[in-house]
Amino acid sequence: MPTLFPYPIRNLPRADIPLAGITAYLSQAKNHQVIFMEFENDVDLPEHAHAAQIGFVLRGRIELTIDGVKTEYCQGDVYYIPENVSHSGKIYAGYADITFFNEADRYIVKT
Repeated sequence: MPTLFPYPIRNLPRADIPLAGITAYLSQAKNHQVIFMEFENDVDLPEHAHAAQIGFVLRGRIELTIDGVKTEYCQGDVYYIPENVSHSGKIYAGYADITFFNEADRYIVKT
């Protein structure tokens, strides 16, 4: 699958995200992280919660259940998960997004 992201993003450190078939680039700030993600495989996301998250869907589709409400998001959609709200989902192969996490230590750099 050809990458969606141009060189300056691909030159960012890779994020260590324990999901099969993901390529993720980490832009680290003092109080938040921005992750540029692409998925080669379908991925099931178990229910969990953390700081606020905003996703900008660039390609493909993702199904998210946020606080018990299931919604499908596709290219051009934006989703918002408030802080400490339980959520789960399914990411479909070919999905790509830019995700903002309102916490500085959600993910670490892959070594």
